[in-house]
Amino acid sequence: MYQVKEAFYTLQGEGAQAGRASVFCRFSGCNLWSGREIDRANAKCTFCDTDFIGTNGINGGKFVTANALAQHIASLWPSQSGDAKPDTKNDATPYVVFTGGEPLLQLDATLITALHSHGFEVAVETNGTLAPPPGIDWLCVSPKGSNSLAVTQGDELKLVFPQADAPPEQFSSLDFRHFFLQPMDLTPLNQEKTTVAEATAYCMANPQWRLSLQMHKLAGFD
Repeated sequence: MYQVKEAFYTLQGEGAQAGRASVFCRFSGCNLWSGREIDRANAKCTFCDTDFIGTNGINGGKFVTANALAQHIASLWPSQSGDAKPDTKNDATPYVVFTGGEPLLQLDATLITALHSHGFEVAVETNGTLAPPPGIDWLCVSPKGSNSLAVTQGDELKLVFPQADAPPEQFSSLDFRHFFLQPMDLTPLNQEKTTVAEATAYCMANPQWRLSLQMHKLAGFD
């Protein structure tokens, strides 16, 4: 049984794939926080701004089989125009991003295989504390605080910044293709601007790291 909070078609707003058309599938549940405000202060991750409780979001629900969920995700990808032909520049590869919560609590090799059969590339945004199943096409790890990483290599390491107990230099030697700092989303706005300035300064002083801004918030899409 797969429990999905929400699923929707949009553009990827962050990191190396920013701007790419994507189906986002947000699984319910996380291993670092219950999602309830009453538990936030004692959670292993205290700054999450995402609702991942239940299955009542847009296109959310419970799916008994991997094929059922794969078909649901495929139905959200737009049909290609009649002029598009396979293996041409007009034929965009379908792309799904699994997120959460923590997607690796539910994502498995069976679901990945089902999505590959629908022609999808499969991306995951994980906190890195759980080992991933085989077959993932794009693996993004976003470390949270002092929690130990079970995933130390992949395509992209995207670190929310600043985190006092997770400085960038702690991760700079890991085996990732891309390293991003993403300013922590704080309120009021003047605080958020401060984190952007701090992340910008760090990236300029440490060129291994690139700045990732949340395009979807700046441009006003989900």
